[in-house]
Amino acid sequence: MVPLQATTTKHTTSSGQDSTGRSPSLRETRARLGLHPKAPINEDEAAEPRNTGLAWGRIRIALREPFSEFWGVVIMILFGNGSVAQVLLSMGEKTAPGGAGYGAYQSVSWGWGLGVMLGIYVAGDSGAYLNPAITFSNCLYRQLPWRRFPLYFCAQILGGFVGSGIVYANYINAINHFEGRGIRTVPPSPTATAGIFCTYPAAFMTKASMFFSEFIASTILMFVIFALKDQGNLGSAKNDRWFPLSLFFLIFGLGACFGWETGYAINIARDFGPRLMSYALGYGPEVWSAGGYYFWIPMVAPFCGCIFGGFLYDVFIYTGPSPVNSPWLGLKIFLRPDYAWKVRKQRTIREVEEGAV
Repeated sequence: MVPLQATTTKHTTSSGQDSTGRSPSLRETRARLGLHPKAPINEDEAAEPRNTGLAWGRIRIALREPFSEFWGVVIMILFGNGSVAQVLLSMGEKTAPGGAGYGAYQSVSWGWGLGVMLGIYVAGDSGAYLNPAITFSNCLYRQLPWRRFPLYFCAQILGGFVGSGIVYANYINAINHFEGRGIRTVPPSPTATAGIFCTYPAAFMTKASMFFSEFIASTILMFVIFALKDQGNLGSAKNDRWFPLSLFFLIFGLGACFGWETGYAINIARDFGPRLMSYALGYGPEVWSAGGYYFWIPMVAPFCGCIFGGFLYDVFIYTGPSPVNSPWLGLKIFLRPDYAWKVRKQRTIREVEEGAV
């Protein structure tokens, strides 16, 4: 999402730090972390000069985008995993309307759609990627500086880990009631609750089908996101305000149409972070071995799918700057080291001129 632009005169302190705390040392710190030297802050809403010397204020400015990605993923997981927990753990509850529990499969699609939409609103200043595969594809196709990828990746994984821990803390008594105190199992156990936190495939799925299910859902995800963000596409919304709502419908649709077989992880942060948390909470090594060591598929397939989805969009629709819209469909970069060096040098110069590094 596009950061708001300053419209008023900056307030400066005697140390040369403006009202947003963007001192030379902070700019240098952010640049070393791979972030834009200037934090995406609306200066109309920035703190008064007397508050900019606070240590936490400087940390917050230095790591604004990673914090945004972290909390965006936390919110996404709270709604997504929370919806799975309520549907599963309330199954057969006679106190529910109709006496069949508090939710159905469609509730899960609603929960994940809402989680992604609200997570985007929270993480808007960072670009609101919330997904390492989407971040990677934006580095590959949309010139997001590669130096930002490791920091965003760590923030997103940590957000999934923490968010799932909060869901567990909220539902621990319900889990004990459903499965038994001290008992923690993974699918295909009939009372398994590990599926609250991460995805497990249906028992009838083959390895190839598992991979393809995640791959095709991730391909659709990236293809549609690029369409929604393409300002040259006359069929797309021109205002980023509609983007979160559009993602709500996209995630809801993916869950409704492609969610049954593997749980549509389509996001390593949504699967690996919570899977690691479930392992730490006592679900045991089965979280890795279940489904014939299925755990690696939601780690790899989303990257493959998002890269392919972005490639398809750029080949057939996108007309802006992209490696695909360069000589030999971008393959010249890989086959001609001299050309690759030239492109990399030009990109670095442009990023320096724009203040992106």
